[in-house]
Amino acid sequence: MVEIERKFLVNREKWNAIEKPAPQRIVQGYLSKSDQLVSRVRLKGEKAYLTIKGSNTGITRAEFEYEIPVQEAEELLRLFCPKKIVKNRYKVKFGLHIWEVDDFTEPFPALLLAEIELKSEDEDFECPEWVEKEVSEDPKYFNSNMI
Repeated sequence: MVEIERKFLVNREKWNAIEKPAPQRIVQGYLSKSDQLVSRVRLKGEKAYLTIKGSNTGITRAEFEYEIPVQEAEELLRLFCPKKIVKNRYKVKFGLHIWEVDDFTEPFPALLLAEIELKSEDEDFECPEWVEKEVSEDPKYFNSNMI
């Protein structure tokens, strides 16, 4: 599988002014991280996932995601992930795409990031007014680098 994703900082004032659906809480930690791949365990609502992502080439990378039992994910997080990312994810339809907006509570409670998945790197899309600066290729905003 391939993930093609662009990331943007979000203007909190404009974001707070719009109607949005209820968020889904996400807790995630990283089991391993190298230049070639990252492995992550994630609790997302009532489900859990193990994800392996390859290194980025621009905004594209290999991604493999598998649903795992929630109890196993909780145990993996407890045993192997002393630092975690906690965020509330909102899914907002805008134009022809679904934007995922992450409102972080840990480790950066002021951070608000929007992501959009595309079918190709040159796919056209509309940006909502609450989207600000693109940070797709800034490693500072890769979740795996935040902890």
